[in-house]
Amino acid sequence: MTSVVQGRSILVEKEFTRAELEYLIGLSAHLKDMKKRNSEHHYLAGKNNALLYEKTSTRTRSAFTAAAIDLGAHPEYLGANDIQLGKKEATEDTAKVPGRMFDGIEFRGFSQRMVEELAAYSGVPVWNGLTDERHPTQMLADFLTVQENFGKLEGLTRVNCGEGRNNVANSLLVTGAILGVNVYNFLSKELYPDEETEKHAEGFAKESGARIFSTEDADEAVKGAGVLNTDVRVSMGEEDKFAERVAHLKPYQVNMD
Repeated sequence: MTSVVQGRSILVEKEFTRAELEYLIGLSAHLKDMKKRNSEHHYLAGKNNALLYEKTSTRTRSAFTAAAIDLGAHPEYLGANDIQLGKKEATEDTAKVPGRMFDGIEFRGFSQRMVEELAAYSGVPVWNGLTDERHPTQMLADFLTVQENFGKLEGLTRVNCGEGRNNVANSLLVTGAILGVNVYNFLSKELYPDEETEKHAEGFAKESGARIFSTEDADEAVKGAGVLNTDVRVSMGEEDKFAERVAHLKPYQVNMD
């Protein structure tokens, strides 16, 4: 399995099989255990990674930086004012520069197309640290946490509350379906997953045996759930886009009796 995933970009979760995702989650657990035991694991010694950030970040940037150092690599952060993506030069031209100097690139920004173009033209692995459409690397961390707490993933039910159309919600729905995790969305209809993402998830769910559905009924959504994922109704950076659409909605109420 190592040879299958080694050197690959992580752009969107649907490009990976269930076995490959399970391998990556298992590898993450192994590396986390080594860190806890203060056991050196410099598997990336001598490597240099570029962190290209159009969007600011605290947790994602810290996670990628600490992970690179733990693995023996050197991370170089390049923020919005340091890169020319989509500005003075084409993505293809920008991609070739860090591709010659670095062994891997993490990108956090707006366009999913941009992170895919970086992977196509840089010649090195590219990791999606968040775009407007997907957040696959967070899914590896999220489902690792779930596995640590339950000892398994298949058959568990994870409920997503608040927003069903943003990057995290999209990745959660598809990743859960691939891994055999039921994903229930407790949302207002205006915020249900988009048709294309739901179609992908349904296809994977048929293979894994997972169940996915969306509802406005809180009691129906949380019944039998083991994990609750919450989010605000307005996505970060898209306040103007969503505020008017959801202004009429009332706060959710859950019957806890």
